[in-house]
Amino acid sequence: MRTYQIYLLLFFIMIPWGLNVTATKILVDQFMPLTMTAFRIMTAGIAVIIVLLMLRQFRLPARSEWKAVVLGAILNVAGHHSLLSVGLKNTSAVNGGLILGVGPLLTAILAIIFLGSRLTWIKFLGFIIGFSGVFITVLEGKSGMHGVSIGDFEIFLSILSQAFSFILIKQASKTMDPRLLTGYMLTLGSLFLLIIATITEPGGIHSLAAGSTIMWVIFSASAIIATALGHMSYNYCIGKIGAAEASIFLNLTPFFSLLGAALFLDEKITTSHLAGLLLIIAGVVIGSGAYKQLFWRKNRRIDASL
Repeated sequence: MRTYQIYLLLFFIMIPWGLNVTATKILVDQFMPLTMTAFRIMTAGIAVIIVLLMLRQFRLPARSEWKAVVLGAILNVAGHHSLLSVGLKNTSAVNGGLILGVGPLLTAILAIIFLGSRLTWIKFLGFIIGFSGVFITVLEGKSGMHGVSIGDFEIFLSILSQAFSFILIKQASKTMDPRLLTGYMLTLGSLFLLIIATITEPGGIHSLAAGSTIMWVIFSASAIIATALGHMSYNYCIGKIGAAEASIFLNLTPFFSLLGAALFLDEKITTSHLAGLLLIIAGVVIGSGAYKQLFWRKNRRIDASL
């Protein structure tokens, strides 16, 4: 797959990820959050394994690869999702959205430290422009930022855990297909998350029995489309272009989340939201290096016409 195709794939991955925020909001109103998340991720993990079996890409991890599988399950699934769900209960949506917006830059910093990546001034500019777009999108129509709380710290730890997992995925991709790693991470991580949920939400499993048909349709779409196919494709992209370059596309999720809220929860999209989207897209194009691909393809067409 060519680089520009990877960029397009990442863009389209952000659509179900953004819409999944709305789906998750609906689901947590019906079910207990951690328990629902554990079973949703478990369903996703099983779906990934089934897809890999169909593609004949499934195999058992080598002895040296189990460390990446276990650490990835802890960081990317159990740690990130449990801290995020708890953190969002203890802080405002504005604070949470802005802290999550720091994730791409944090991933880029970790990539420099652990992967030897270079953060050029042009890429740094892209990250700052992208975060500015997130800032405008999240703050529009809100009452503003609140004081720092324990929830803010928990959300920061959740994105730090996720950022470390992206670095791990990039390193593990040298010997293991990221899609296979995704299947194992989701399945094993969901078991860790289920243990946490059993302790913190004693009646969680019983709450699942109260789900209506439409809730299970939303649950299935969230698990299979957003989580299974989304994470499998995203981690594949990390293996191809790098953790920092892939992570900046995460800035697109707040807008697609807003779009989902407008479509299904009757929230309004304003001109400020659209301005934020333009900044986010500019940041993604600059920070990911996609502008080089666009410039190169344009020059190639010009050369071919001469």
